[in-house]
Formats: sequence, structure tokens, C-alpha cells
Amino acid sequence: MSTVIDGVDYGPLAQLIGTWWGDRGLDIAPEPDGEDSEAYYDSITFTPSGPADNAEEQDLVSLRYHQVVRKRANGRIFHDQVGHWIYEPATGLIAHSLTIPRGVVLLAGGELKTEGDASIFTVKAEMGSETFGIAQTPFMLEKARTTAFHMEMRVEGDELSYNETTFLDIYGRKFEHKDRAKLQRVMYDI
Repeated sequence: MSTVIDGVDYGPLAQLIGTWWGDRGLDIAPEPDGEDSEAYYDSITFTPSGPADNAEEQDLVSLRYHQVVRKRANGRIFHDQVGHWIYEPATGLIAHSLTIPRGVVLLAGGELKTEGDASIFTVKAEMGSETFGIAQTPFMLEKARTTAFHMEMRVEGDELSYNETTFLDIYGRKFEHKDRAKLQRVMYDI
């Protein structure tokens, strides 16, 4: 797969482009009396969103994405997420912005490593950080505060897997909300 699309070099982000689907997801979420695990399937579509320059000094490229997660038991959507994956060729910086319709947005930053033919994107965000941080509505701050986010996404050919942990203060306790899934590329579309 070429990293250059319409004259723009997307570098390592190019390997994400397309639509991915998987039915091997597992969500471990907090409940008032403990935790619940839910099997899910999800789809993620990554689309080139072009280059950007900041203050005529920083050059970036990005992909826009949309992820939809459905319960395997009944097909109902229980998570919808949009955002961007951003790459800075000059420094190798990887950034991941995401928004969920519960009133939480974050910008996570990190690095890309390679392991054989696999690319591993690792990003983190923490509440209070001036660079890679989290913003949330007053309700979420009071009732279901996100304090940190860690994600590792591994891409090898047409297989993508991710493990992510959202650290929460919820129901009067600290909780690690975990999601993991394995997906296959079902369409390469630009």
C-alpha cells in the first residue's frame, strides 16, 4: 500500500485507511455493584483528511475516523466515536483525538513502534495535562470522571487489533474500563 495519496504522504497512517470490521470485541465496563462484560462487534472507517500546517512551522497529516460498536447479543449500538489520527513526519509524533456523545473528548499522544511487519501505535492522555488531556461535561466530572486513557493499536497487513483502558472515577470507586478487539480490513477506500 502506498503512503502517498493525492500527492500527500500519510506515512504510517496510510496502513489504516479503509473500513475494518470485527466480531471479537470484549468490553469490561463498570456497574454500580461491580462490573459487566459485553461481547461486541465493531466497525471503524479511516478516511484521509489531508495535510495541515500550523503557524507555517509544523506539518501534519491526518485521517478522520468513525467507530461504531454494537452488542453482539442484540445488535444495538452502545458506543459511537469520531476523531482523527494525526502524524507529524518531522518528529514521529502520533496523536489521537476522540469524541464520544457522552460529553467526553480527549487528545492522546504517543509513538509508533514496529515489530516485524506490525506497526504498534501507543497513545495516552491524562486529566489535567496541558498537552494530551481530557475535557468532559460537568455531569461526567461529577458522576463518571475520566482520569486517564491508554490505547495500543496494532496493525499488520489487513488485521487491526486494539487494547484500550479508560480510567474512571465512577460509582464511588476507581475503575479500569477495558475494551479489546480484533478486526479485518473489509474495504480499502479513499
